[in-house]
Amino acid sequence: MTRVYLDNAATTRVRPEVVEAMTIAFTEQYGNCSSMYQEGESAKALLDDARSRIAASLNAEAREIYFTSCGSEADNWALKGAALKYGDKKKKILISAIEHHAILHTCDSLAKQGFEIVKIPVDAEGIVDVDFIKSQLDDNTLIVSVMLANNEIGTIQPIKEIAALCKEKKILCHTDAVQAVGSIPVDVKDLGVDMLSLSGHKFHSPKGIGALYIRKGVTISNFMDGGHQERGKRAGTENLPYILGMAKALELAVAEMNTNLEKITDMRDSLIKEIEATIPYCKFNGHRTKRLPGNVNFSFNFIEGESMLLWLDDAGFACSTGSACASGSLDPSHVLLAIGLPHEVAHGSLRISIGKFNTKEEVMSLVPVLAGIVQKLRDMSPLYEDFMNGRELQQGTCPRCNDDGSCKI
Repeated sequence: MTRVYLDNAATTRVRPEVVEAMTIAFTEQYGNCSSMYQEGESAKALLDDARSRIAASLNAEAREIYFTSCGSEADNWALKGAALKYGDKKKKILISAIEHHAILHTCDSLAKQGFEIVKIPVDAEGIVDVDFIKSQLDDNTLIVSVMLANNEIGTIQPIKEIAALCKEKKILCHTDAVQAVGSIPVDVKDLGVDMLSLSGHKFHSPKGIGALYIRKGVTISNFMDGGHQERGKRAGTENLPYILGMAKALELAVAEMNTNLEKITDMRDSLIKEIEATIPYCKFNGHRTKRLPGNVNFSFNFIEGESMLLWLDDAGFACSTGSACASGSLDPSHVLLAIGLPHEVAHGSLRISIGKFNTKEEVMSLVPVLAGIVQKLRDMSPLYEDFMNGRELQQGTCPRCNDDGSCKI
């Protein structure tokens, strides 16, 4: 059976060119970048070159790029580093209600240390409330962290506007750009942010390598102590092979950006249109246009996302669900709840994320399979049976109905 991989938001296939770029650091230039003899100096030259190339891809300076093990580490460093540096003076941290758990759980930890965590609400399409941010910026505000693009519903946020507000008030601004870098143009100078997190495995480099951009002039405390690596800011021997891979992957992503944007957006829009035309009682999640090119997120009434996901897997399709049940939680996605979906609707969500290696033919082949699975699951659902029999259509008896009888979704 031919497999169709449609979970590129989770991770991506490593490109052959990336593997080739990494090989030299495994077999020839394998020295420790901190060593003073020839092998170490040669490795250090490769490291410096990779840092410069990654910086150029983001319109940053090389000295503003610090390598980490992943995007989650970069997120942790940005917030905890700022808190450790300035926490004796400022205690308020603003984050959006739909941040990745790397931000949410970091803030849970900081809250236990006495920091005030304020969650910025979002509208039904997942766009943050900028006026709310304005109302919260005061002398006690340490940092604002809003992701550039959401990992579940793909909505792209007005980071440039948020960063400008923070700059005016001399408040730090961080953005988790893990889902955005490599998929859409990212220019740190244009965005105006103080810090930005990225992760290589989202744009076809290996898992286990990321980076934190820290704007020149911004000072935060070290996240990892030990040696003098990363200019004394992040200890630990640099992972040179993976750094070389990430540099190559990002260069390729930037060079192919326009072509990939057009191709992937076309597949995305065609898939959205076909699903809406084929499968009734479904809701499209996220902003229609201000979204990542490869992101498609739907909620299907009357069914559970986990069952849908497993049946799709059996049929040869790799997707993901908006519910956290498969990972041991009975709660649906915090992102879907934040945009106003009722629990029972959020539980029936599916995220499809399209990448550069997908073809339109295989993407569109998902629709009839998905339609059949949704119908089979609905046929087993007592909620669907009641709905079709009209038992829940009386005003006020259906959890999906407003008081006036209109449908919430």
